[in-house]
Amino acid sequence: MQASKTRLIELDFFRGLVLLFIVVDHIGGSIVSRATLHAYALCDAAEVFVFLGGFATATAYASLARKQTEADARNRFFKRSLELYRAFLITAVLMLVVSAVMSAFSIDAPNMATTDLDDMMDTPTSVMRDILLFRRQPYLASVLPMYAFFAFAVPAVLPLARSKPWWLLAGSLAVWSIAPWMLPHLPVAEDAQWDFNPFAWQLMFVLGVIAQTQPVYQRASAHRYGWLLTALACAIVAAAAWFKLFGEVAPLDSSLKQNLSWMRAVNFLAIAWLAANMVRLGWASALARRLPWIGLVGRKGLLCFVAGTVISLVVDSLLYTATGGYLNVPLGLAADAVAIGSLIAVAKASAPVTRMLTLRLRGSRAA
Repeated sequence: MQASKTRLIELDFFRGLVLLFIVVDHIGGSIVSRATLHAYALCDAAEVFVFLGGFATATAYASLARKQTEADARNRFFKRSLELYRAFLITAVLMLVVSAVMSAFSIDAPNMATTDLDDMMDTPTSVMRDILLFRRQPYLASVLPMYAFFAFAVPAVLPLARSKPWWLLAGSLAVWSIAPWMLPHLPVAEDAQWDFNPFAWQLMFVLGVIAQTQPVYQRASAHRYGWLLTALACAIVAAAAWFKLFGEVAPLDSSLKQNLSWMRAVNFLAIAWLAANMVRLGWASALARRLPWIGLVGRKGLLCFVAGTVISLVVDSLLYTATGGYLNVPLGLAADAVAIGSLIAVAKASAPVTRMLTLRLRGSRAA
């Protein structure tokens, strides 16, 4: 990928795009979500989000270690793990607060965290303890616990990715293969679950780390038979799209996503290969420059993820109430515009605040 000064504009673009996809994908009556990844593939934005998280993490770790020291990089990602834990707690509380406000206005939509809210009313101490211990993960907050674990493991994963990538990949595949049997051993409250099994989804994160630290794509695409991989990727993407559009008669079991089934992983890898071709040909950077607001959302990743959960829940609940759960194209498009516009507004509003804090921090250090 090409760097823009200190950042990869393609990485920011894809991260921003996937965050926008996540927002509309969690709005049941969304019209835009009918054209996002999950509509044409066996995987969805979650795989992209976790893979790019691994890629971005490896990029940031390497940059920090180069500018400062390995010890500084390790300490930074231990702190990052705590930041993600804090973001999880904030998101969990926001899900409960938004659900409570919606309920107070007699808005009853299927995706609100009503079960957790009812339990909170009955046994607040127990529910808060469960949230603190990851035993309970209110709606849309469930991706952050595994991210906190991944960030904590970065100081061990990154050196392996640089020096022994095949050993790291073999270990990751071994853990992924037994992930369904590990799921019952995760801490969980009664009638709750982990929507993302971290023992399975670590594979996506590790693949992202390896893709950044090793020239896997560069070597494979430069091989004389590299075009065969592109042809295979096209065939896999086309087959998955055909199945989703014409062959799927009922939604696939949710455990396939929870435990990252091989079908989802293979479909994602095929899409990732084609996306890498877009980057190599310069198409991704051209799009990123034409649509800078998408890259802005990507640069404010964690903030936009947390804000996006609130936006999705509010817009989805209001849209469901207005339409009675039926598809309404004009209202669905209006909901998409509000959701996407709100997320972009959050990213834009945060930029001057971040600059001001950065300047103040530099000034205090200089003093």
